[in-house]
Amino acid sequence: MSLRPLAALLLAVGMAPMALSPATAAGTEVRATVLSIGDGDTIRVQQGGKRITIRLACIDAPEMAQAPDGANARRYLQSRLRLGSSVTLRPQTVDRFGRTVAEVIGEVNLNLALVEDGMAFAYRRYLSQCNAKEYLDAEFRASRRRFGVWRVPGGITRPWDFRRGRTAGRAGSGTESIPGGRRYRCREIGSFERAQELLRQGHTYLDGNGDGVACESLR
Repeated sequence: MSLRPLAALLLAVGMAPMALSPATAAGTEVRATVLSIGDGDTIRVQQGGKRITIRLACIDAPEMAQAPDGANARRYLQSRLRLGSSVTLRPQTVDRFGRTVAEVIGEVNLNLALVEDGMAFAYRRYLSQCNAKEYLDAEFRASRRRFGVWRVPGGITRPWDFRRGRTAGRAGSGTESIPGGRRYRCREIGSFERAQELLRQGHTYLDGNGDGVACESLR
């Protein structure tokens, strides 16, 4: 076999898994079952026999360390997405953490609802993947009504700015940015529930893959 046909065959084989993965195929809609809520913009679902982490597209909810807004966004999503309920996913891409980025549709578009009710911001950097006008209009209405993150003039610190500041703080101050100045290891925490509590308190390093769940090995 010549090199050209061989290269073509290898390319086809290499791309096949992506083409056959419904949860990562952009432009398609797939059904999934909600397993857990990580935070205001991250959930876990069962789809096609696989457990998949979903990062809600085109929005950015407050980090859990942004009290009380991060916890409020998570509770809001829990109230709108019951565990075991069925949702429709509109996948767009896969992010650098391996999460499927998608719009999540229950009775309504949950991504859009979070923005409309002031629980998340329109993520302008990635809005081209969604109906940008819908998201910006929803954010404008939430800001006019002073809902959620807009209860203060101009809104709270944007999550992307908060993360940038936290990363810079960790780089420059060692353990000073860690609550209590102590780092935990998953194996010494003792329980999955305790790990989630520590994550909510700001021990974000326990969420190594960025899916909103700490110490998954303790499940």
